[in-house]
Amino acid sequence: MAIAMEIYEKIRYYREHTDFSQRNVAKILGISRNTVKKYWKGQTVPWERKPGSGRKNDIITDEVKSFIIMCLESDKKAPQKQHHTAHKIYERLVAECGFEGCEASVRRTVAELRCNTHDIFVPLSYDPAEAVQVDWGEATVILDGCKQKIQIWCMRECYSGDIFVTAFYRQNEESFLEGIVKGLEHFGGTPQKIIFDNARVAVKEGFGHHAKATDKYLALAAHYSFRPVFCNPAQGHEKGLVEGLVGLVRRNFFVPVPNISTIEELNTKLLEYCNMYRCHRISGKSMTVGEMAENCKGHWIPLPPYRFDTSNTIQVKADDFSLVRFDHNKYSVPYQYSSKTITVKGSGNKVIMLFCGKTIAEYDRDYRHDKTHYRLEHYIGLIEKRPRSVYNASPIKETVPRELYGFLMKLDSPKEIVKVLRLYIDTGDELLKHLSYADSYDTLYACVIGKTVNNAPIETSVKIILPDLKRYDSLLKGGDAV
Repeated sequence: MAIAMEIYEKIRYYREHTDFSQRNVAKILGISRNTVKKYWKGQTVPWERKPGSGRKNDIITDEVKSFIIMCLESDKKAPQKQHHTAHKIYERLVAECGFEGCEASVRRTVAELRCNTHDIFVPLSYDPAEAVQVDWGEATVILDGCKQKIQIWCMRECYSGDIFVTAFYRQNEESFLEGIVKGLEHFGGTPQKIIFDNARVAVKEGFGHHAKATDKYLALAAHYSFRPVFCNPAQGHEKGLVEGLVGLVRRNFFVPVPNISTIEELNTKLLEYCNMYRCHRISGKSMTVGEMAENCKGHWIPLPPYRFDTSNTIQVKADDFSLVRFDHNKYSVPYQYSSKTITVKGSGNKVIMLFCGKTIAEYDRDYRHDKTHYRLEHYIGLIEKRPRSVYNASPIKETVPRELYGFLMKLDSPKEIVKVLRLYIDTGDELLKHLSYADSYDTLYACVIGKTVNNAPIETSVKIILPDLKRYDSLLKGGDAV
């Protein structure tokens, strides 16, 4: 029991200035004899709390502590008003981990971790090409006029700080594997290990040291001869270099919000940013990122001659409408491949159709559901054989610009419409510039072809030999003609 300062002062006074015994002082002050004995000689003072015995709390095991840390780390990404309370963590421990300890022990551990653990890290250093850290981020762009979120794939070599950044539509296995391969090709080799978190695109079960990589990630690691390393749950500081890169790229490259036409255009600019970053000098380093990256060249594991296929590859039979289904959507192929088995390769951002190893169609990958994508050129040969289909053909309605479709519906015959469609495929948007000056296929053709001929240089392989007129000069002088 805490003792008031004035009581302690009187105990010490009676001890040093009177002949009273401890029993007498206890009786005078109205306190227990044990309290008087405790403070009698001044070896114990009331303003200093005696430290605990140091007995380990066996209720808070390493597993319980890891779970609490995971909850606290997840709060960093959650709204302020939706953070875990100690009571909520206790409830989750009971429900999810079968915890049998008291809530007070959880509260003490939470308080200690919030005060002491979060900002204490062990300094790390790496040898050249020893390790690469990878992580995902998210950013907003204006893509083809529409504001949307895209996923940023970030890689950082731990010795030099060299970076690789590219963008994908989604965080899936195809994008994850493709990002690694492209990053290794950018760095020029493979490190000893690649450090990642416990995202489901890479881990099929377990976490941290006990995590088991997915089959395809294991195959990729075996092919490129690196060791996949996974962070412990909610331990972002274990890959702090790349976590910092995500913020760096978002603050510098994505401000202001990029306005781009295609994701390929965005990735071209991101690659330029990565190359420019090699001129940067990191605080505390004596060399630039590029100079340190040069030191890594002799330490990389060489890339294998065969590039690992990171795509999601399936075999699909094209239906009677020349459509191939992949990942909840349908994509057209040339009508000649109807009812044939097509190889479909879905990468992070593309869908490629192949037949007997030859590419027959390529699309931007659509991650929505139940969408159908047509290409007019896939059907134009069939439409030419069946011209009356032009009024209701979906590949026409859903691919040609609105102004062109309006012009087509004014034409007299289906055959004339088909001719305009063929002209559109051959000349592209150039045709749209002349619609207002044409009232039929003939006049439109004349406008487009005339424009093309007038603007394009005409090349010829015919050699023209000019006559030599000097021989006629002798006639003017009265000489003999030869």
